[in-house]
Amino acid sequence: MDSSLHLLLALLAGGVAFAFVSAALVVRFKSPRPRQREDSENYYMCIDEKHVRQRLGSLESEATVDLSIVVPAYNEEERLPVLLNDIRDYVNRRREKDSGFSYELIIMDDGSKDKTSDVAMEFARMHGIRELKAVKHVINRGKGGAVTQGMLCAQGRYLMFCDADGATRFSDIDALLEKAKESEKDGLAIAIGSRNNQALSDTVVERSHIRAFLQWGFHTYVTILGVRGVRDTQCGFKLFSREAARRVFPKMHVERFIFDIEILLLARYQGIPVVEVPVNWHEVAGSKMSIVRDSIQMALDLLAVRLNHMLGNWSASDNQ
Repeated sequence: MDSSLHLLLALLAGGVAFAFVSAALVVRFKSPRPRQREDSENYYMCIDEKHVRQRLGSLESEATVDLSIVVPAYNEEERLPVLLNDIRDYVNRRREKDSGFSYELIIMDDGSKDKTSDVAMEFARMHGIRELKAVKHVINRGKGGAVTQGMLCAQGRYLMFCDADGATRFSDIDALLEKAKESEKDGLAIAIGSRNNQALSDTVVERSHIRAFLQWGFHTYVTILGVRGVRDTQCGFKLFSREAARRVFPKMHVERFIFDIEILLLARYQGIPVVEVPVNWHEVAGSKMSIVRDSIQMALDLLAVRLNHMLGNWSASDNQ
């Protein structure tokens, strides 16, 4: 065996060893470990007559309203009112057609340092919205953690989450509901808003060139790691049947920005139908995301998610 072959084999062995060590380090140090709820995080505030905290419900219980709307919010005192007005207008129009429509609006204040919860409660008092529930996290979890915790206490037959910035036109929820019901199988359905399907509809998407480039790069990375068939994984506008939410959110680990990918992976592993629906979206100033730092974090989190499922540390099955 000549020296060049020896060198090639040595390099190959070194590469394999490096890959195994890198994978072990990612799993050991980058795997998300969600914390338990603090006692105060089991309660919400609303504008009832007694003005006292009330205990949150459970996703495992039977539905009591038609739609649950979960809004993760961190330092959103300025942008939140736009979304709240959009939701209020939608509900008023919906009830003109269906007077029996019922909903709940869960504002998940993820440890904000501003007056996010106060703004939400003041909006509820001003407009008499008893359906608004404000939950305050003692310690910031991250967007994914806020969404998951909100979903775990939601009471709707259908559950959805949307970003607090109001970037997506809220009335597009009707299109998601329609497509979810069409694709529903054995009570399971997920409909996700997509900003990449405007060629299929007359929806409008407005984004900066840098955001478009980053989304393309991220989509390529996601595809390499095995999440295929979804054009826009990160749009913060997703709808779930109650049974689908029960299959997904109790098994969630990721609490930061990459949580959308874990949702889609869990759906795929369990054969839950996922349909993309074009939505109207525009970029809103004030994002909490750092392009460089959070992009690196998202890449490592996604790798950790894939490795944990591949190694059997995490499972989508009901017995784990």
